[in-house]
Amino acid sequence: MITTEPKVIELRMREIAQLFNSLDPSPFLERDLDANAEEFIVSWAAEIPMHYELKLVIHLATAPASTVDVREAVRSYFQHRAEHKQREFSQLLWRGRLSLLVGVLFMAACLAGSELVQFISMGAVERVVREGLLIMGWVAMWRPLEIYLYDWWPLRTERRNLQRLARMEVTVIVPNQSL
Repeated sequence: MITTEPKVIELRMREIAQLFNSLDPSPFLERDLDANAEEFIVSWAAEIPMHYELKLVIHLATAPASTVDVREAVRSYFQHRAEHKQREFSQLLWRGRLSLLVGVLFMAACLAGSELVQFISMGAVERVVREGLLIMGWVAMWRPLEIYLYDWWPLRTERRNLQRLARMEVTVIVPNQSL
């Protein structure tokens, strides 16, 4: 359920250049946001429930020197970040599938080894070796289970938040005018 009234994130700056990474040589619409500005925007957005749309209001002390499309640059940046997070999510699931395959094969080998050890009657040593192999097999399953039970949630949440930021309305307010 998306609420019609967006929640506002306000950002106050002297000039528009503060919003973007000054070391990024990319064309304006492809530039990265300044790390502090991005962290501020993303952290505020994360605190707002997901069912709200967002609106970014940038208050500038001085008018920009050129008529740059800040709105499109900000949206483009967050869209790129959302796509990156989607790739990261896909890679995690691929790594999970590969880990699961390796874990299952190792678990099967440990179970087979455990069954073979029972034919070698060594008393207490046999039991220790059998239990050790079973424990090693289950430990091998730890990482795939961790990926599929826990690791994917934060990436999915971050991606959804970045997608919401990519579609947010951006308004730039300069004293005596609004862009």
